[in-house]
Amino acid sequence: MKPLVQVQNFSVQFNTTYGHTVAVNNITFDIGPNEIVAVVGESGSGKSVTALAMLQLLPAAATTAGNIIFQHKNLLTLRPKAIQALRGKDASMIFQEPMTSLNPVLTCGKQVTEAILTHTPVSKKMAIAKTIELFEKVKLPNPQAIYNRYPHQLSGGQKQRVMIAMAMSCNPALLIADEPTTALDVTVQKEILQLIQTLQQQNSMSVLLITHDLGVVADVAHRIIVMYKGEIVEQGMAKTILLQPQHPYTQGLLQCRPGIHAKGTRLPVLSGGRLAAAPQPAEPAAGNSIIPAISKQDCNSREDTPLLEVQHLKVYYPGKKKWWGKQPEPFKAVDDTSFTIQKGEIVGLVGESGCGKSTLGKAILQLVPSTSGKIILNGVTLTGMPQNKLRHLRKNLQVVFQDPYGSLNPRLTIGEAILEPMLTHGLVHNTRAGREQVAALLEKVKLEAGYFGRYPHQFSGGQRQRICIARALALQPSFLIFDESVSALDVSVQAQVLNLLHDLKKEFGFTAIFISHDISVVHYISDRIMVMHQGKIVEQGDATQVYTMPRHAYTKTLLQAMPGKSIWNNLPNG
Repeated sequence: MKPLVQVQNFSVQFNTTYGHTVAVNNITFDIGPNEIVAVVGESGSGKSVTALAMLQLLPAAATTAGNIIFQHKNLLTLRPKAIQALRGKDASMIFQEPMTSLNPVLTCGKQVTEAILTHTPVSKKMAIAKTIELFEKVKLPNPQAIYNRYPHQLSGGQKQRVMIAMAMSCNPALLIADEPTTALDVTVQKEILQLIQTLQQQNSMSVLLITHDLGVVADVAHRIIVMYKGEIVEQGMAKTILLQPQHPYTQGLLQCRPGIHAKGTRLPVLSGGRLAAAPQPAEPAAGNSIIPAISKQDCNSREDTPLLEVQHLKVYYPGKKKWWGKQPEPFKAVDDTSFTIQKGEIVGLVGESGCGKSTLGKAILQLVPSTSGKIILNGVTLTGMPQNKLRHLRKNLQVVFQDPYGSLNPRLTIGEAILEPMLTHGLVHNTRAGREQVAALLEKVKLEAGYFGRYPHQFSGGQRQRICIARALALQPSFLIFDESVSALDVSVQAQVLNLLHDLKKEFGFTAIFISHDISVVHYISDRIMVMHQGKIVEQGDATQVYTMPRHAYTKTLLQAMPGKSIWNNLPNG
């Protein structure tokens, strides 16, 4: 059977003021009719560039070579009007970030209706009816109401479903899905992948699925293409690639996942496209540590007073009051939650988006007001404390956010960003003395001291996350919150950051809450796990016990939704 898409000797080069960069180098593959082909690789491997080239969406600085044949046409040479007519009708695309892909000033329904009217000769009334039908097909709740809602009024998973409905609105022969599940909850991720698979079967279309995680494609792809530094290093049937990978890079992508390694062991990392054992951390020299480490005796004193106590905490948001009727029930983001964390302990907090875990973290940090309850840190009650007193205690409470680029000021060098809070809280008295401490912190997080004068945009995502960790440790905090700090990273970069946190935990003995929707990551890094659902902690206990023998039905659902679970069970450890 003749392929629907043929990519022949395809290359992409970007021409900049700094020279020429080859993003894709002479790749060849095809996509058959009614087939799901997954392209897997880390950031910078060229997979998204290849997809964008298919619809002529590359910037003007890009130069292409080779052919991409679709429906007997070379997509690279089509004139603007021809490619515009093809986009959305014959070939459509689901982009990685739905919030930036949807127009914020148009309702979700109007955007899908607009796509239908552009490409099909139907009336506006019929287009609206088809939009609502598509919303039902992608299993959006209350499609009539969703039609009139704006993107910011929907959750991440719902926005992604709107994007899928838009992409499917004209029954395309080819659907390109570029990282459609990155940073989504495991349950939502599973639903989106199953939805794409179902729609593919119902419409007999072909799908090009792009991702950095082999686990995502384990249960849906027919064939897998693995890319590294712009080249295809391996391709074949999905089951063969996943269970019998031949190339070292593919083997490394599979082995970097924390779920297949014993808790506490160092994760292997990728180096030069090959699997490499993570280097063992050097023992800190006596008196050389910038942050005073907590003694093992302190860390093991579980019977002492907890470092953090949360007592019957509630964070309620009032419902929108209408001019008629009674006051609606408030939204209970955190609903009567109580727990303690001992000194030197890392507690994982896991749950889906909207369960209240990030709100709980912000309430502990006193970034959102609590409705009732108490938060006690080191014997000091934080709730209700005046702002002038709270400011002096903030250095004891630090956070590492999910998006490191959004957390750093683009106008400050990374050295200035780390030094600024140290000067603010009087830990150093001048810039010269602070530079030495910043240099030592950069080396602690496996970055070079010479990076002091570089700006955030000059670093990769994993490096920026290391910078944010260094900034959080700079104030010598007694308590840290990691809020989805590895969720959007490549699996190999995620392994590097998890190894780093494991090393820092041993050296500094800090106490932390590690928030994530990925229970395998939480199990690897945490001593205990708390599972949150609809504002309540439904299960908590030893990390291994919760991970291997969950008691609550919701915890079991999270574990069952882990992508590629059947594959990881068949992989050898280490």
